[in-house]
Amino acid sequence: MKRRLLLISKILFLALNFLVMVFPLYWIVITSLKPQKDIFSFPLRYWPKELTLSNYENIFKISKFHIYMANSLIVAIAAAVAVLVIAILSAYVMARFRFRGHKQIMLGFFLTQMLPGFVALAPLYLLMSQLDLINNRLALVLMYTVSLIPFSTILLRGFFQRIPSSLEEAAMIDGCSRLTALFRIIIPVMLPGIASTFIFAFVQNWNELFMAVMFIDTDALKTLPVAMNSFVLKYDVDWGSMSAGTVLSVIPTILLFAVAQRFIVEGLTQGAEKG
Repeated sequence: MKRRLLLISKILFLALNFLVMVFPLYWIVITSLKPQKDIFSFPLRYWPKELTLSNYENIFKISKFHIYMANSLIVAIAAAVAVLVIAILSAYVMARFRFRGHKQIMLGFFLTQMLPGFVALAPLYLLMSQLDLINNRLALVLMYTVSLIPFSTILLRGFFQRIPSSLEEAAMIDGCSRLTALFRIIIPVMLPGIASTFIFAFVQNWNELFMAVMFIDTDALKTLPVAMNSFVLKYDVDWGSMSAGTVLSVIPTILLFAVAQRFIVEGLTQGAEKG
């Protein structure tokens, strides 16, 4: 009886957590399919009498939504790839070598995570102005890359430390250089860590708003978060269009997780050691 009660309580607890997490997503999707008259109806309708795609049509009519999404994809992917390349090299150095100032550099990486990002917006704006990079997607790529390198280095360093150095030593005995051993032996082993870091960087870049608002003024270069912010009007909020835009903006992230989920596996080094 105690075991059954415990099992039932666990199921109820998990079901409640599931509802808490899923209901906001359900409400956004349903709101995006509601006519405007049903969005503000009282009492609330958890399932509308009629479904419509007018909100999705509206966001493409009143804004350049496809251009905003393309800009976000270009900036997010470019910055995530740049972060990954730099972080792999820096994390490898931090994991495999000991040199003067090693601990201080790692401490500096940790300290950067404690500072709010908007503190640096004013000096960064002055710097981008002097470099003539205002209203340029390159400015966003550079800023996103620099801001994410410390945490990505910390994350990848942990994965490198889990991989025994004997793998590299065996490859170097067979004639590989250290750089060749890194790219041909170590990186294939730590694909889960690389996938996790890429997803983290992509999601952060995809959702970033403050820098995008600060550095981009031209409508044709705006990213998706800036476009979503434009649905908040002076005296009103276009909830239907905002919900439709939110649903569309989540799709690339879902697809990314679906493609990379097989790489995000714990215990990657056990297979390497057995091999």
